Amino acid sequence: MKRKGKKIEGQEDSGMFLPPNLLAFETGPIRPPSEAASILLRVTRNCHWNKCVFCPVYKHEQFSIRTVEDIKEDIDAMAAIADGIRRRIDARADGDCARQMAFWMHHGLQSLFLQDADALVLRTEQLVEILNYVRAAFPTITRITSYARAKTVSRKSLDELKALRAAGLNRLHIGMESGSDAVLTLVQKGVTQEEQIRSGRHVMAAGIELSEYFMPGLGGRELSEEHAVESAKVLVAVNPTFIRIRSTVPVPGTPLHRMMTEGKWTPLTEEEKVREIKTCLGCLDGVTSTVQSDHIMNLLEDVAGTLPDDKQRMLEPIDRFLSLEPSDREAFIVGRRIGRYRYVSDFVPSHDVEMVRRELVSQFGTVDRAILEILPNYI
Repeated sequence: MKRKGKKIEGQEDSGMFLPPNLLAFETGPIRPPSEAASILLRVTRNCHWNKCVFCPVYKHEQFSIRTVEDIKEDIDAMAAIADGIRRRIDARADGDCARQMAFWMHHGLQSLFLQDADALVLRTEQLVEILNYVRAAFPTITRITSYARAKTVSRKSLDELKALRAAGLNRLHIGMESGSDAVLTLVQKGVTQEEQIRSGRHVMAAGIELSEYFMPGLGGRELSEEHAVESAKVLVAVNPTFIRIRSTVPVPGTPLHRMMTEGKWTPLTEEEKVREIKTCLGCLDGVTSTVQSDHIMNLLEDVAGTLPDDKQRMLEPIDRFLSLEPSDREAFIVGRRIGRYRYVSDFVPSHDVEMVRRELVSQFGTVDRAILEILPNYI
């Protein structure tokens, strides 16, 4: 439990402290959409690499590894707050933490996500100790998940990964982003195709579920074909549990956005990203992964299914979108971004959407330029 006078994350600059004996725990800034109902346990703060040109999350933030003792204190605080909620007594909990714990309890306390960007940077024995401790505190947990960098995972032995699996870690999210060495270098990912493949295979061999992320558009127009084909090469070699699509968005303030404004990287249009996804999917032979387009940044949410059986079903919305008249493609893009359409099959011409499309063209010149301005608001 939190000690008297202990600072909490985000309050260092203000000089504020927790009141005596107030129960609280830290949480980091992000987690995958699939972990929306998961308990969030912060084991590191921010990102130890923090050089990827497309990422806006951890820029200007200092990385640190939390001590095992501090992490255990957070687990104790979580358990005490949960006990107070169950018994309907005042556990003297921080209000935000109490609300967060109540939300997790509502969802059954079945999954836990380790924050922030790469929990596997901890020594394996430390992480095993933390996993055992949290599972003892919350025996209802059936899934423990974490982000991880391929470079970090590639430095773990297969035996270490199996030890983590035995301690309860059963899913990893790795930001492959691209399988092209040229693109990986361009975006300063700090990893090679060979390391992507080796780390992915080790995760799968250890019996840990693996989500690999593919970012349509990351190579820009200059490297689009190579990006799609080489990414598929990694995915075929690894055959991960999940392939998650995350369309590239040049967020203002990031190095990628600066590269775009300086003419060093040319963004793809929404249509070009869709064609890139089609190219990648077409190369995924011999893969049994489940493809998910589970983020609002993606134009086509209905490109989802399990390979190989659902490949044609996933290509159908792509072909349907590409077969629309140019004006209708623009209308769907606008309608999707303002929440009128969710799937391509939802599309019907709409006077309201057409009015918005015309307004965007009047303001930005083209729908594509308008989308570049709109999409950062979704992150």
